[in-house]
Amino acid sequence: MKSFHRLCRMVALTVAACVLSSLSTIAAETPRLNVLLIAFDDLRPELGCYGNKIIDTPNFDAVAKSGVRFERAYCQFPLCCPSRSSLLTGKHPNSTGVFDNRTYFRDANSSLVSIPQHFKANGFVTARTGKIFHGGIDDTENWMMGGEPRVDQKTRPGQNPATSDRIVKLEGDGEEHGDYRSATRAIQLLEELKDKPFFLAVGFSKPHSAPTAPARLFDLYEAGSLPLPPDFATRPTVPPGFPESSVPLRSGDLFINRDATPEAAREMLEAYYASVTFVDRQLGRVMEAVDRLKLRDKTVIILFGDHGYHLGEKGKWSKHNSVFEVACRVPMMICLPGGAAGKSSPRTVQLLDIFPTFCEAAGIPPPPGLEGHSLVSLARDPLSSWSHPAFTVCRNGPAVGESVCNERYRYSEFTGGSGGAVLFDHQNDPHEMTNLASDPKHQDTVAEMKKLLAKLPARK
Repeated sequence: MKSFHRLCRMVALTVAACVLSSLSTIAAETPRLNVLLIAFDDLRPELGCYGNKIIDTPNFDAVAKSGVRFERAYCQFPLCCPSRSSLLTGKHPNSTGVFDNRTYFRDANSSLVSIPQHFKANGFVTARTGKIFHGGIDDTENWMMGGEPRVDQKTRPGQNPATSDRIVKLEGDGEEHGDYRSATRAIQLLEELKDKPFFLAVGFSKPHSAPTAPARLFDLYEAGSLPLPPDFATRPTVPPGFPESSVPLRSGDLFINRDATPEAAREMLEAYYASVTFVDRQLGRVMEAVDRLKLRDKTVIILFGDHGYHLGEKGKWSKHNSVFEVACRVPMMICLPGGAAGKSSPRTVQLLDIFPTFCEAAGIPPPPGLEGHSLVSLARDPLSSWSHPAFTVCRNGPAVGESVCNERYRYSEFTGGSGGAVLFDHQNDPHEMTNLASDPKHQDTVAEMKKLLAKLPARK
């Protein structure tokens, strides 16, 4: 009997050893997914794959066909540095403490962990090219390749309206422009890192003002035929029934301190479209390298715009201090090996979901305290259940705008409600023309949205 028990133990130990050996072999033969983040500045969902039939964006459209396109993706702050600081740390702006373009996130909150910091600590080569955090505000120490020295933001000059409010036409294919060079450097980095687990961030500065593109790309569009938005105005205008705080009475990027006539507005739209087409071409160069190097099945790719943008809606030409849909909604696509392809998701998602998504897809544990949610389930099944709303905050002088949206409604309060509120039904009013916040018929909806807004983390 004792011999039989010894035999059973030996068999059990042998089976366990075989299982562990098999698991080790599988782990060794299954390399970690690489991570590729591609960022665009001031990019609205004005792309062919988002239904714009005028704009020429074949490379954006090709990415959409190879992954999942999110119809309702939102930034957390309609300004570059706060938005990027949020998504790159997985925390709401109220938690990061970054509300302007001059604050380094670690100066505001030293406990924050960034995506490059976390991936570097987990054995990935971290590399960047182009604009990822903000000009002169970089997580320098956590990039193993391409870190940018931080500069004193107190002495950095502000935006010059004379240079931002012009239209720039480049020679040739724009080879001398920073975005072209960023694509070139991204290709070089892909070639260098193709055999290593990497987190590569590629940032393009356009279509940020001044709208810029090779002259030949302007020829793709006819300014006089471009449609203006239904709520176009020649200058920033607060519609009847809207809180005064809802529309800042000065544009921050284009048509600064001057009116936009319909003719001038169409010329600026043409330039914005050409600028989008310019970065579409740079995206194409990068994606060609991904495919040439056979990285597609080894890499999770997320493409996004850092916030929305007004192109004449409510008479406004910028993103600053706006919690309207056009300032908050962004394009976002995920290409996950083994995930869905050529599908769209109607779920309400946020840019701060990017950090936990990358962690799950790459097979590493997320750092504690992330405030977003992994989108891997939606990248596999775009219609799967999802119960999370999206939050955006902004600041317009003393007024603070806080906004929440789900798949149908957007609700925003200004200065805790004392500055007024707006409720929009996107199913029946996609351009946000009618404020329903004080309509007795919609008070139940207001109450429901207020409960959602209360889940926004308080400012720390």
